[in-house]
Amino acid sequence: MSRTHFKYTDKELTELLKTLVIIVDTREQVNEHVRDYFRRHDITYKIQTMKTGDYTAMIPKNEEYGISRDMYLSACLERKNGVDELVQSIKDRNRFEHELWRAKDNPFVLVVEDVDGYRKILNGEYRSAYKPQSLLGSLKTFEARYDFSTVFINPAYTGNYIYHHFHYLAREVLRS
Repeated sequence: MSRTHFKYTDKELTELLKTLVIIVDTREQVNEHVRDYFRRHDITYKIQTMKTGDYTAMIPKNEEYGISRDMYLSACLERKNGVDELVQSIKDRNRFEHELWRAKDNPFVLVVEDVDGYRKILNGEYRSAYKPQSLLGSLKTFEARYDFSTVFINPAYTGNYIYHHFHYLAREVLRS
């Protein structure tokens, strides 16, 4: 999202943030639980092709508040449906690193839907011969190299996490 040239009141910020739209990549699969959360909480979302990541957000054009066209956040979120998917991604180093490289200039979060995921990595509890120390080393190296964080979460809370991640990011962008 580009910086605005307006100073919004708290009331105006609240009204603008009510218009937030979550963008879901067309390739994002097995995410019905996320979309169900959005529907249950009246969170607007749309399916759209993204160059990188699975989710982002935008504030729609709003002439009343001086927003002359849709404002897209420059941040993205990548979702993995568990440690096994994360391991497969990291094992395919070239493809995974290419994804990270495309996202390197934007705030980026990797969400792994497994609340015990970090423990599973440490203990080698995944379907791969990848050694736990090597997997953890690769993940932490990628985090340092591409400046992102990995969040291990219960899938029941993924929709909530995605919405609030972008809601508060958009609020800070609109405040600056």
